[in-house]
Amino acid sequence: MKRIIYLSIFLLITLLTTSCLSRKKATGPVNVVKPLSDTVTLKDGSLIYALPRTVFTIKFDLERTISIPGPYAAYAGELLGLENVIKSEEEFWSVKGISMNSHEEADPSELYVIESNTLIQSNVLAMKKEGLILDLNPAINYPGVSLSDADESGIDQFRSWDLGSDEYYLLQTDTAFKRVNVDSKFIRIPYIVEKKKKLTTEQLAERAARRLMDLREGKFMILTGEANVFPQSEAAIEEINKMESELTELFAGKTFVDVRTFIYHFIPEKEHAAEPVEILKFSELTGPGEVISKTGTPVLLEIIPEQKTKDMTRFTKGQQGTALTGTDKIYYRIPDVVNIKISMEGETLYKSRKLVSQFGEVMQLPANYIIGK
Repeated sequence: MKRIIYLSIFLLITLLTTSCLSRKKATGPVNVVKPLSDTVTLKDGSLIYALPRTVFTIKFDLERTISIPGPYAAYAGELLGLENVIKSEEEFWSVKGISMNSHEEADPSELYVIESNTLIQSNVLAMKKEGLILDLNPAINYPGVSLSDADESGIDQFRSWDLGSDEYYLLQTDTAFKRVNVDSKFIRIPYIVEKKKKLTTEQLAERAARRLMDLREGKFMILTGEANVFPQSEAAIEEINKMESELTELFAGKTFVDVRTFIYHFIPEKEHAAEPVEILKFSELTGPGEVISKTGTPVLLEIIPEQKTKDMTRFTKGQQGTALTGTDKIYYRIPDVVNIKISMEGETLYKSRKLVSQFGEVMQLPANYIIGK
């Protein structure tokens, strides 16, 4: 009888212990991480995060040289003996420097959902401001390559000329007659008429050349001490030099240098490592252009991964026939080092090493690293 009682008590204790353990296990915190897709139903309290991707910002510093002929270029040799003057308007572009920066943004192809049967408490979830927590607008439509807006320089103002003449027209006088009725007779009374006649380009060129020679002669006399009046400072000589330069440009033309900066954004993908990618076309005559332009020389971007993370365990969607899911695991990315080279016509314009997130491997991290204590 006692044996039966002891056996019943033992079974009761065992049953109560098993029930408590099962209830404790059922009520314990369970965190599940799975990729975000159209088939995933978001529950209240779910947390969405994204793996980062790297975006390149390439800045091209370009120099545009514009040569404009002067209005009296045809008379430069005849009046001043100048040769090899600018005869037609020309434009020349050159690359002065290239720099590249990179930044991280949310990768719209790597979005994950964290679900938990308890309140999610994070300790370091805000450690990355761009990429760990998905913003409302993660720039999904971020362009692969875009051309920055550049301010057009004042070329029209540069084309304006002071023709270097004190008079642009001549007054011509002529005698005209008018008929007046005097004592029933008509008589002719003469009067003077003044007419303005615009000077021809050749006449204006002669006046400008004469004034230029007068400036040179006056400066020579001042510098040699032959002048009757001497300036009190070098400001007068500087002003004479400025006037001389402006008059000379009327015959020889002038050159303007415009420094401009163009910025391109490029998102590297793994398929870009197979061969160089054409990011734009560059012409010495017209400057930078789109890839689809029919003129210009292609500017190539070459990406060579060093594959430093290739031996790490890789987790991808669809592996082993199932979707990427896990319990108490957070998926993160280890960026890989890539060698960057920008070249044109076989000449290397830029070379560097960068960390690129999307070239690295996706790894697992214990969920309690960022969730809970």
